[in-house]
Amino acid sequence: MGMISYVKEEIQVIRERDPAIKSNMEVFLYPSFKAIIAYRMAHKLYVRKHYFLARWVSQRAVRKTGIEIHPGAKIGKGLFIDHGSGVIIGETAELGDNVTLYQGVTLGGTGKEQGKRHPTLKDNVMVSAGAKVLGSFTIGENSKIGAGSVVLKEVPPNCTVVGVPGRIVKRDDVKIPRSDMDQIHLPDPITSDIRELQADNMRLHRRLREMEKRRKSEEKQEEKDK
Repeated sequence: MGMISYVKEEIQVIRERDPAIKSNMEVFLYPSFKAIIAYRMAHKLYVRKHYFLARWVSQRAVRKTGIEIHPGAKIGKGLFIDHGSGVIIGETAELGDNVTLYQGVTLGGTGKEQGKRHPTLKDNVMVSAGAKVLGSFTIGENSKIGAGSVVLKEVPPNCTVVGVPGRIVKRDDVKIPRSDMDQIHLPDPITSDIRELQADNMRLHRRLREMEKRRKSEEKQEEKDK
């Protein structure tokens, strides 16, 4: 695909997914547009082993947009980065088609792997603001990562993941047991667990009070018997 085709594709993607954009001309001011077009140029240089030029192009884009996409990453069609400040995509990351990333997302490594060090995101994955996906594993098709989550292991297709570390709370649109909170269609397992702990704590307090009452009653009875 030529650069003109990339430009047309990005204009269409951004217009479709961001209602704040009112005209095609506005798209040219969009950080996501600048970053992805720069990535396409840098990736072509990287594939041809012009590594220095590739990094030079990508680093210029970082300074202008705050979005860092390594030229070695493999990215499919229709990537949309909303706002984008602080987004980082590592060298061996692989993104399928129609992936959506929000500001502050990191697709990084753990620092321990060799070779493939960064995650693979299949088609139609959405990663919400501030989420971190760290390691060389796969996020399955149509999955969603909640804001602020830290995902450290593989996620099957059609799942919703939230929390630190990330936990699957929905699969195939069915809630996983013990996740009964729904915060804008993203259950909050941490709050759910805290409430369960609070309920357990109250039950323990009641039992202790009952045991204390029985003990005092037994002591009084023993004094009477004497």
